[in-house]
Amino acid sequence: MNQNFDIIIVGGGAAGFFTAINIVEKNPKLKVAILERGAEVLQKVRISGGGRCNVTHACFEPNELVKYYPRGEKELRGPFHQFCSGDTIEWFEKHGVELKIEDDGRMFPVSNSSQTIIECFLTATQKLGIEVLTGQSVQSIFKKEALWKIETQNENYIAEKLILATGSNPKIWEMLQTYGHAIVSPVPSLFTFNIKDSRIKELPGVAAQVTVKVKDTKLTSTGPLLITHWGMSGPAVLKLSAWGARILHDKNYQFTIFVNWLNDVESTEAEKILKDLKQEHAKKAVSKKSHFDFPNRLWESLVLASGIEAETKWADLSKVQLQNLSNQLTNGTFQVNGKSTFKEEFVTAGGIDLKEINFKTMESKLHENLYFAGEIVNIDAITGGFNFQNAWTSGFILANGI
Repeated sequence: MNQNFDIIIVGGGAAGFFTAINIVEKNPKLKVAILERGAEVLQKVRISGGGRCNVTHACFEPNELVKYYPRGEKELRGPFHQFCSGDTIEWFEKHGVELKIEDDGRMFPVSNSSQTIIECFLTATQKLGIEVLTGQSVQSIFKKEALWKIETQNENYIAEKLILATGSNPKIWEMLQTYGHAIVSPVPSLFTFNIKDSRIKELPGVAAQVTVKVKDTKLTSTGPLLITHWGMSGPAVLKLSAWGARILHDKNYQFTIFVNWLNDVESTEAEKILKDLKQEHAKKAVSKKSHFDFPNRLWESLVLASGIEAETKWADLSKVQLQNLSNQLTNGTFQVNGKSTFKEEFVTAGGIDLKEINFKTMESKLHENLYFAGEIVNIDAITGGFNFQNAWTSGFILANGI
């Protein structure tokens, strides 16, 4: 028995639901179903943002917003002019969910619970008569004349239009390759750096505003860095991991980084500052107090790493020790040996080649009535609500196109 629908959406995540709701709100007569392979829908929404759901980011200018996407910057410019973060806020408000902005620009439901977003979607799909079918793992996709036939392990579905919102699902990517779509192979995008180094071993939890560079590449990033039990994390590192996803993968996650703990102060300038401190604090122990914008514990560790003993006074510093300290502060060299996933934010770079998608409608350029929404395409962003914004925008554009 075939079940017939006007539109089938494969993938019961953020992009799938948002697309379905927007389609039926604009065309109430359409018969739409969402197929989800798991027993539960919206699982990534549930755990995102530490269970609070980081819905979007308070960046309201499309040309600025695109800069947060290592892959997709050029392609998203047009779509963001149609549906940007401000439109997201308005959409959720209309659907009974108020959002708030936090100091770092991330936006969450006022309720501080991802359950609010899940209930908003489930209520809307019920009200609009969208069928949500769980436990439906797609085994094959056929194109039969003007219709799509989708086989799951226990059902057959027929639809005029097929929308794939399956995120980083390799099985679906493989099926698309048989239809001639090029897949950019997936590599991890948001990850932290594993570093074993005596300078940071005792400092988990210490944070500083830094500039980080990857040796022998053009990769550089500034922002807060967080020392962890296994190495380094925080926005500065995550940004590097996103922009360097391919390069660092090719290096097998073995590479050298340079950390400037003084952010944008160069070594010659740092030396001058240290010489002034030497005059000013001559009788005090160098290691006792950080004179920079980071904690004393980190300062003490960098002082010791410069070959300066704990009790050494400023007045007794040799020229070489001053240079060593300046170097530790502005050009600390650390070996990265492997990576760790950042919290639950498993994001991959990779997916359907962007050249094969019409970004005015999110339709495949190779097959009529085949559409894509969310992370299935080769678009990804840094952490902060940007990946969800891509889901909302692509879903909205797709619904408009239909």
